[in-house]
Amino acid sequence: MTQVDTSPSNFIRNILDEDLQTGKHQSIQTRFPPEPNGYLHIGHAKSICLNFGIANDYANAACNLRFDDTNPVKEDVDFVHAIQKDVSWLGFKWQGEVRYSSNYFDQLYAFAVELIETGKAYVCELNAEQTREYRGNLTSPGKDSPFRNRSIADNLDLFTRMRAGEFEEGSMMLRAKIDMASPNMKMRDPVIYRIRFAHHHQTADKWCIYPMYDFTHCISDAIEGITHSLCTLEFEDHRPLYNWVLENISIEAKPRQIEFSRLNLQYTLTSKRKLKALIDENIVTGWDDPRMPTISGMRRRGYPAASLREFSKRIGVTKQENTVELASLEACVREDLEANGPRAMAVLDPIKVIITNYDEDKSEQLIAPCHPKDESMGTRTLPFSRELYIDRADFKEVGNKQYKRLKLNKEVRLRNAYVIRADDFKTDEAGNITEVHCTYDADTLGKNPEDGRKVKGVIHWVDAKINKPAEFRIYDRLFLVDNPAAEENIHTALNPESLVVQKGFVEINLVEAVAEKAYQFEREGYFCTDSKDSTVDNLVFNRTAALRATF
Repeated sequence: MTQVDTSPSNFIRNILDEDLQTGKHQSIQTRFPPEPNGYLHIGHAKSICLNFGIANDYANAACNLRFDDTNPVKEDVDFVHAIQKDVSWLGFKWQGEVRYSSNYFDQLYAFAVELIETGKAYVCELNAEQTREYRGNLTSPGKDSPFRNRSIADNLDLFTRMRAGEFEEGSMMLRAKIDMASPNMKMRDPVIYRIRFAHHHQTADKWCIYPMYDFTHCISDAIEGITHSLCTLEFEDHRPLYNWVLENISIEAKPRQIEFSRLNLQYTLTSKRKLKALIDENIVTGWDDPRMPTISGMRRRGYPAASLREFSKRIGVTKQENTVELASLEACVREDLEANGPRAMAVLDPIKVIITNYDEDKSEQLIAPCHPKDESMGTRTLPFSRELYIDRADFKEVGNKQYKRLKLNKEVRLRNAYVIRADDFKTDEAGNITEVHCTYDADTLGKNPEDGRKVKGVIHWVDAKINKPAEFRIYDRLFLVDNPAAEENIHTALNPESLVVQKGFVEINLVEAVAEKAYQFEREGYFCTDSKDSTVDNLVFNRTAALRATF
């Protein structure tokens, strides 16, 4: 069995290759197992690309999408739907139907009973505080629970009554009987079932006891025939428990857990708990706020799915923890949009230009390419008339030699249109420029006319009569520090200019812009229509990225 492509190698693929070559496995089966207690973030994108990428790259391989839904208190069906959308948007397809750990609750319960019957699990009545006290710490061993040596019959009876709902939450739990003196805290008689009177989004009210993640995950992997269970390094200490459970129940499959380093990204939080706090405190508007590191937030901001896949490929898969520069992700986004983003024009801070020698009743439909390097994107028409809007920063009464835009008594070329000359301007009572009066040369239509005139500056514009007003949301990094997770007070690390709103105009063609598809607004940046707030009558554009790194 060999790989079907030339994807970059890493230590995980080396293990897979060896297992196939030695005949340990005839095919590879992976899974992506999110907990439906929040939206997926950029760290999950790395795991998605790894697990589904392996399934795509190896012959006869497959990847399951399974929700590890063992805590109904924090889970929601909305998260389930959002996660499925994110995985699909990234370009991946899971094998068969969506799976849930809750599909296996009956089997999990039976395996728990099996552990009790073999003397390897017991019902414990210590409360949370007592459990912590008995567990010990990293420098001292734990001590046995006073309930550890109950008879098998008593444990079976109590566990059956737990399931029947006879006991209050927190009054009892089922624990694996392993080793209270183990140097690995995870092996000190871990809890494998607890009482929860909570409605479950898949099983409704059938259960009032729920299995713990560490007990559920390994058994779900085995039931599904997962060959390699790939997870991040924080689960390395969980691996002995993963193996212990599978070795002590009557299940044939024995998946192998392999850990890799999680994605740590500069200026970014990837803790669901901390991300939820940003929402609860109204620092952001929701899980899909374009400043959030969630996949849905990045999609709403206009990040192409291909750029996230390319980013995951570039950072690679290792066992060494490190922090990746946010600029690396942004570079992948720009590279994709530079090649694939259609061009358009927008004026974010407008002042009016009046072309005094242009007929007041005249109007034209100029032709412009949708992409200067990709003819397959076709062309677009641009209305042009006597009155236009240009960006306020593109005119100065007096400018130095480095200023290549419009200056008084100097010429500049309008993108895809004519050469104009600034002759005069008007200001308001505060001295702000409100109008620039220009003349144009009718023989200079086009980007590179054969007029022999050397005009160094080119500026963008929008027709003042035929356009669409728009709101522009200029997004930047949410945090000013490269490791916000380390801050005691996260509020002091917030970037006060992570969102700046401007009002201006876009060319009329953008009324049909597809939500979440980014355009390059020439000389301004990459923008996309907001998928939630934008309408035909109230256009809203999110800045996906600046044209170059500026932070």
